[in-house]
Amino acid sequence: MRMLAAERRDHLLSLLAREGKIVAKDVAAELGISEDSVRRDLRDLAAEGLCQRVYGGALPVSPASADYTARQTVAPDGKRKVASVAAGLVRPGGALILDGGTTALAVARALPQDLACTVITHSPTIAAALLDHPQAEVFLLGGRIFKHSAVACGAAAVEAAQNVSADLCLLGVTGVHPEAGLTTGDAEEAAMKRALAARAADTYVLASSEKIGTASRFRVLPWEEISGLITDADPHDAVVEQLTALGVEILTAG
Repeated sequence: MRMLAAERRDHLLSLLAREGKIVAKDVAAELGISEDSVRRDLRDLAAEGLCQRVYGGALPVSPASADYTARQTVAPDGKRKVASVAAGLVRPGGALILDGGTTALAVARALPQDLACTVITHSPTIAAALLDHPQAEVFLLGGRIFKHSAVACGAAAVEAAQNVSADLCLLGVTGVHPEAGLTTGDAEEAAMKRALAARAADTYVLASSEKIGTASRFRVLPWEEISGLITDADPHDAVVEQLTALGVEILTAG
């Protein structure tokens, strides 16, 4: 007896939570239905924000896709742990490119107030957070403000980024997945992140545990173009182990 639509929906959500992905052809074979039926179900789930559709199936959607204000309440402890490790990578006298977002804001707050460094950012929020760091030189890159993440994006911001350089870039993403890679929810924001990363000797990605194993629509960078990933996720988490097997350096924030 074939499943009803509501039963298929529950099955797909359970599979997504258990396996971390849905392969449409495998589900179709398992349930004895067409791949078109599975794809329709996945379209409906994606429209409700319950999965991220990808070629051949779906992946868990990132909770970091919410707006900036809402994200400030998501995993604050994990973000502080990640920020503490990230701040430790910034050397006295060094130049840091600091991305926008709530985890990057936690990094700004974690920097020692007496640290002499240069911070380059496209986030007015980050720049404001560093006003009480007397030894930090702050360079704010301008452009159209993408209000969802409170950062400058677009052609003007990308052009400004191409005229700076730094020792280190600390980059935020909304999704971290072995297959989908490093992703975010807006194409222009993804392009800005690539422009920032291209101007630093080393790029580390900030990813609190709720982002691990999830995906958003637009890829930011391939794994080989980052120096490492900073996360508070369990080192024995299946996704973290897959990333380690891919050769990604994992800095554990415990």
